[in-house]
Amino acid sequence: MDNLIVQMINENQETLKNNWLDEVNIFKEKELVAASTTMKLSEETDQQFFELLIKHINYHDISKDGTLDQFFDQVLHTGLPLSYLTQGLQAARRVIVNFLVERISDKERLITIYREIDTWLDPILNRVVENSSQIWERTVSIQKTALLELTAPLIPVFQNISVMPLIGSIDTERAKLIMENLLNGVIKYRSEVVLIDITGVPVVDTMVAHHIIQAADAVRLLGSKCILVGIRPEIAQTIVSLGIDLSLFPTKSSLQKGMESALEYTNQKLVSNK
Repeated sequence: MDNLIVQMINENQETLKNNWLDEVNIFKEKELVAASTTMKLSEETDQQFFELLIKHINYHDISKDGTLDQFFDQVLHTGLPLSYLTQGLQAARRVIVNFLVERISDKERLITIYREIDTWLDPILNRVVENSSQIWERTVSIQKTALLELTAPLIPVFQNISVMPLIGSIDTERAKLIMENLLNGVIKYRSEVVLIDITGVPVVDTMVAHHIIQAADAVRLLGSKCILVGIRPEIAQTIVSLGIDLSLFPTKSSLQKGMESALEYTNQKLVSNK
């Protein structure tokens, strides 16, 4: 940035900071009043925010050491919204431009100032948005993985009998996780019978049926038996209309009936203590 502009900003840094804080505080009053702890933390970061912007002007670029990126990550991870950073940067643009406009009358000089301020702030703003997107993508990826793991468990219920309840839609990615959990669980729990419960699966189409058949075949290769349970009338009708062959492994309408077959297959009985 032009040395004269940098000099004017440095010499009036306190005034600029106060004007900037006034604008930022107006934004915080509107957007951040809901969380007092977040407000307190945001006040602590205000000073650092403005100081980093001034350093960026003086050093021309402090992004190489990761200082700005670290600050942006810190702010976003504390729960402050992305708008706190974007509004803070836009406020800095307005405050500095207004300050310089009041002191410089040369129109051509002012046009140059506008361009230099944009050249300074736009890359920072772009980096803020990029960092936020990366954090959001990482968070979504972690949550998605955790959700997939929770929705495809193999649960041992009796000796050598396990149940895998499936809930929600099944796509290719989830089918892969189901297969992994199923095979690992069969070995881990030494399951002789596995009941795959599709009561919570809203739609069973050709692709879903294909994935289920693959899972059953894999279980059979390990020497275990697979029983498909939770087949509702509408699902049975869909399976028939699609011509899907489920004859290779037993099917039951409910988990209770499937459990009765599993107990019979493993020579076990439920005995009442009454």
